[in-house]
Amino acid sequence: MGYFYLGLLLFCSLLLVFASGSVRNLPIIPFDEGYTPLFGDDNLVIHRDGKSVHLTLDDRTGSGFVSQDLYLHGYFSASIKLPADYTAGVVVAFYMSNGDMFEKNHDEIDFEFLGNIRGKDWRIQTNVYGNGSTSIGREERYGLWFDPAEDFHQYSILWSDSKIIFYVDHVPIREVKRTESMGGDFPSKPMTLYATIWDASNWATNGGKYRVNYKYAPYIAEFSDLILHGCSVDPIEHISKCDNAQIPSGVTPIQRTKMENFRKKHMTYSYCYDRVRYKVPPSECVISPQEAERLRVFDPVTFGKGRRHHGKQKHRHNQASQAVASSF
Repeated sequence: MGYFYLGLLLFCSLLLVFASGSVRNLPIIPFDEGYTPLFGDDNLVIHRDGKSVHLTLDDRTGSGFVSQDLYLHGYFSASIKLPADYTAGVVVAFYMSNGDMFEKNHDEIDFEFLGNIRGKDWRIQTNVYGNGSTSIGREERYGLWFDPAEDFHQYSILWSDSKIIFYVDHVPIREVKRTESMGGDFPSKPMTLYATIWDASNWATNGGKYRVNYKYAPYIAEFSDLILHGCSVDPIEHISKCDNAQIPSGVTPIQRTKMENFRKKHMTYSYCYDRVRYKVPPSECVISPQEAERLRVFDPVTFGKGRRHHGKQKHRHNQASQAVASSF
C-alpha cells in the first residue's frame, strides 16, 4: 500500500498543474455530484437546486456531509454562513482528513469556526496534522473583519505537495510550507473533505466554561458554492483521476501583503508561541519578537504569565476589524 501511495503522489504531482491563475471561475458542483450525507439524518437539508446545504445542530444531534472521493492535492472551497446569536460551544468545521483509513497516522487540514457567548464574535481556527502527529497541534486562531453570521463568505484550502494555504474571501490568511524538519508531519496521504456542525461544549468556548445552550437551537450553518478541484482517488479501484486545470501555485506579492496585514491585525494565537504546550517551538516555526508581543496581549497564559484579559482582547479586536476592512 505504501508503494501505491508513493507512486500515486508522484503521478498526481505531475498531472495536477498548480499554476498562477484565478480560482474564481472554478466549477461549482451540485451536492449530489460530489458529496454524500455523513450523519444527522433530517438535520441535513439540501436547498436551491441541489447547490446549497443547511447543517443543523439541535439537542438531538449535529450533522455533516463528506465528499464522495478521496483527494490527493487540490483546491477545496465553500461559501459558509454561520449561526447567529448565542453560539457558545458550537463548532462548525470545514476540513480534510483520512482518519477513517489511517487511525494511527492520519493527516488533517482544518478550518474550525468556534462559537461564542452573545456579544462576542465567532473565532476562526486553522490546524494541520500530518502522519498522526496529533501531539503537535499546529493551531492558529483569528478574528475576522466581518460578521460571518450575517452573510456568506468563501473559505478555501489549497493543498499541494509543498504547501498548504488557507483563504478567506480569496485573501490568504495562512501559508504552511513543507520543510525537511517536519518530516512526515506534513499531510501527504489522500484525504476526504468534510463539513460538520457539532456540540463541542467541553472545550470550544473558554476551555469549556460556556456550553451549548439549546434554548437558542436550532443552530444552522449554511453551505453553498461547493468546489472540489483536485486529484481524486477512487478508494476501491485505486484509479486516480487528475484534473489538470490551472489553480494557484502560491501567494502573489499583492496577496502576501494582504496576508501579512490580516495576520498583524487579526491573529490572536499561534502554536509557535505557546510556551505552555511547547518548551521549545516546533522546528518549522520562525519566531518574530514583534509578533510575539502582539500575541501576548491576546493570550498571556500561553506565554506563561497571568490570566487571559478578554475585555482588552475584544476592544483591540474591534479596532483591528475596522482598520483591516479598508486595507483589503
